[in-house]
Amino acid sequence: MVVYLIGAGPGDPELITLKAVKALNKADVVIYDRLANEELLNHAKDAKLIYVGKKAGQHYKSQKEINQILIDNGKTNPIVVRLKGGDPFVFGRGGEEILSLIEENISFEVIPGITSSIGVPTSIGLPLTHRKISTSFTVITGHEDPTKKEKQVKWDYTADTLIILMGIGNIKENTKEIMQHKDPKTPACVIENGTLPNEKIIFGTLENIADKEINTPAILIVGNVIEVYKTIKKFKDDNTQQ
Repeated sequence: MVVYLIGAGPGDPELITLKAVKALNKADVVIYDRLANEELLNHAKDAKLIYVGKKAGQHYKSQKEINQILIDNGKTNPIVVRLKGGDPFVFGRGGEEILSLIEENISFEVIPGITSSIGVPTSIGLPLTHRKISTSFTVITGHEDPTKKEKQVKWDYTADTLIILMGIGNIKENTKEIMQHKDPKTPACVIENGTLPNEKIIFGTLENIADKEINTPAILIVGNVIEVYKTIKKFKDDNTQQ
């Protein structure tokens, strides 16, 4: 018996790994998240499907309940797949779920996925690093656990490029905090529904990006490298129109 923790990738169902598809093919049970593209479930035609999705303010199952579902199914089924959007360990609580399995002596294997923090900007041609402009990037949660005694996110990051996940609900507060450490005129952009047909790109600056009309799921990117991407995007748009 084994539980596979699988990263489903940033959205496009073709961006999952071959190893992950092979695990889905032989799964007896698939426990899947909201951000895991449901088309991927076609790779697990004979499996029992259990939805445990989470949305800001709307948790279908608590993390404690999800852990117990993993344990119960891991003890009674030969192959269980835990299908998570992006990568299991990049704000995916994969570590918490593994620890719960270890407590019950349940075997597991982790299959990495393309995290949206890198896969989404890369898919549109936005280089997170670019010589002389961006030599570093930081991936940050925009929605820190409110039950923590002390916040770990201080927004004083010195990386050239910031990638903020799960932060649209707090975008006004977050950008206000970032502006205490970065120029308000710093370029910013939001990518909605990255890698999917309804993808949308919204440009702005730190001081005005929060005023734009933005829908979730989306990621926020801050940094001068966005100016490089605008040149790339213009070329792509011009050639698409021809």
